[in-house]
Amino acid sequence: MKRSTMVLSAALGLGLAATMAVPASAVTADVSAAPQHTQSSYVGSKAEEANNKAFFDAVMKSAKAKQAASPGIRVVTVTYDASRAPSFSTEIARSAQIWNSSVRNIQLRAGSNADFRYYEGNDSRGSYASTDGHGRGYIFLDYRQNEQYDSTRVTAHETGHVLGLPDHYSGPCSELMSGGGPGPSCTNPNPNSAERSRVNQLWANGLTAFDKAPFTKVH
Repeated sequence: MKRSTMVLSAALGLGLAATMAVPASAVTADVSAAPQHTQSSYVGSKAEEANNKAFFDAVMKSAKAKQAASPGIRVVTVTYDASRAPSFSTEIARSAQIWNSSVRNIQLRAGSNADFRYYEGNDSRGSYASTDGHGRGYIFLDYRQNEQYDSTRVTAHETGHVLGLPDHYSGPCSELMSGGGPGPSCTNPNPNSAERSRVNQLWANGLTAFDKAPFTKVH
């Protein structure tokens, strides 16, 4: 099976963004009123850095708006909806558990009034994180890719974008955000110490400013 690749339909500016709607093949998605979204796939592209940052910004904006109603809370809760990706319920729950046990300044919880959602379906572009840049976003999990790659690793990797981490496909298997770079034999679903530290830094007190260049790649 060949690795899924991302096809960009349009480039903006310096080629750092592409637009798409929720995939028509997302079997549980309501595509009738879907907004246009930027996308980033599990196996990488030059467009991903800006797209992933947009997703992080949107999720943090949503989470911070909720937190404002409860001043003084030091741990930010980001709520997700997995109801539209029922085939991956185990992997999504496991991914949340992995991240919740790895970081202290943010916790992922399933629930209503979600900050982002998971979808499932078939897409030749593979799995990806997506946002409209205005507080709404989702993670799409592709069936075929999740048969080729370790599904928990794919899910935890895409969830890493929600928490502010960029892709680093040249990294080793021990680095979660290396994604599909190490190949299908890599099954590690856990962030390494540098990735855990970065997420804690980004979400410290829920007040991290967006101008701290969180998407500088680690080499």
